[in-house]
Amino acid sequence: MQAELLIHASWILPVDATDSQLDDHAIAVSEGRIQAVLPSSEARASIEAQRVVELPEHVIVPGLINAHTHAAMSLMRGLADDLPLMTWLHEHIWPTEQRWVDPTFVADGTRLAVLEMLRGGVTCYNDMYFHPEVSAQVTAEAGMRAVVGMLVIDFPSSYAVDADGYITKGLALHEQYRDHPLIRVAFAPHSPYTVSDAPLTRVRTLADQLGIPIHIHVHETRDEVVQSLRDHGQRPFARLDGLGFLDPAVLAIHMTQLEDDEIERLAATGTHVVHCPESNLKLASGFCPVAKLLDAGVNVALGTDSAASNNDLNMLGEMRTAALLAKSISGSAAAVPASAALRMATINGARALGLDEEIGSLEPGKAADIVALDLGDAHTQPVYHPISQLVYAASSSQVRQVWINGRQVLRDATPTQIDIADTLSRARDWGKRLAASD
Repeated sequence: MQAELLIHASWILPVDATDSQLDDHAIAVSEGRIQAVLPSSEARASIEAQRVVELPEHVIVPGLINAHTHAAMSLMRGLADDLPLMTWLHEHIWPTEQRWVDPTFVADGTRLAVLEMLRGGVTCYNDMYFHPEVSAQVTAEAGMRAVVGMLVIDFPSSYAVDADGYITKGLALHEQYRDHPLIRVAFAPHSPYTVSDAPLTRVRTLADQLGIPIHIHVHETRDEVVQSLRDHGQRPFARLDGLGFLDPAVLAIHMTQLEDDEIERLAATGTHVVHCPESNLKLASGFCPVAKLLDAGVNVALGTDSAASNNDLNMLGEMRTAALLAKSISGSAAAVPASAALRMATINGARALGLDEEIGSLEPGKAADIVALDLGDAHTQPVYHPISQLVYAASSSQVRQVWINGRQVLRDATPTQIDIADTLSRARDWGKRLAASD
């Protein structure tokens, strides 16, 4: 067999149906796709590759999928820490956005986020922010995947003046990236409290017609639920359900305020949940009942939220926090084992975004989105169970190699398509401007 690339590693965690662990295996890649996953001994004997990469003491996993973030907000990392969500939003984040957010801000913030995510093993992210056409361009130039949100809110910004304006621009973005190999789009109405019924209904209809996902914050805080009961006479989840908004195309973000009947309804409708544990903890937003959701059959993916509220885009850290938090909340040390946490960060995210036939696991025929981590460091030795070391001990600094569509975008921990010095210089300049105005 001929292959363009052959990668040998001590361990491969393909995230297949049986959560298998493959020792001393190799992955063969050609034309951006996985040709075969097989024992290294067989690969050496049967595959003639143009390039061979040997990675002893490394574990290979599918590219991690950050299923919810606001990439450009990386420029607001640490700007307004230790504040409740609504204070954080109304007194700091939204005023800063109104003054500063423009295409240049979004380009520089997105590039900073992409740099951080690639160095942490993230190969695909699901974004929600202003000027998404800029985020899409920056991400594509870096060779990274993204599902770029077609933001919808009721109030004006530098991007659009009303919900119809946001939707119109979103539809143009969808047309522009209809056939792009790395960029997809999704509708991204911000939340039930920032989008009224008429735009939500229009988004639902258009998403059905175009066959694209919908990405929305729901039940993030107790205050959100109280406000909805006051203004609409029902909880946000019930309001969305009444609008016919819940189905397998919908990603409900956060979901910290859930009752048992709502969990049952999520399972019945096939609606996905994206858990953002570190952001929810930092903003004291509440606890998503992940173990209950998984037990009910709900697909739960994992996201970081923005670096302004997290304060990083580290999906390895998010996996660890999600697993530990679920154990504490459920009172069971067996809740959300390492294998479940890894699935949340890979195949579950792909499924939520409608990309599970393309990415999320290392199987023949899928895109070669591959991440290799060096487990030879002191804090990940000895290695009894690679998946446990990955989830409970590994850090983003151990990500050494990343391929997306078979193209190497991180080589020896250095990005191949991003100018690090320029990206960091621009971030520092923005930091000075924002600090002076906050």
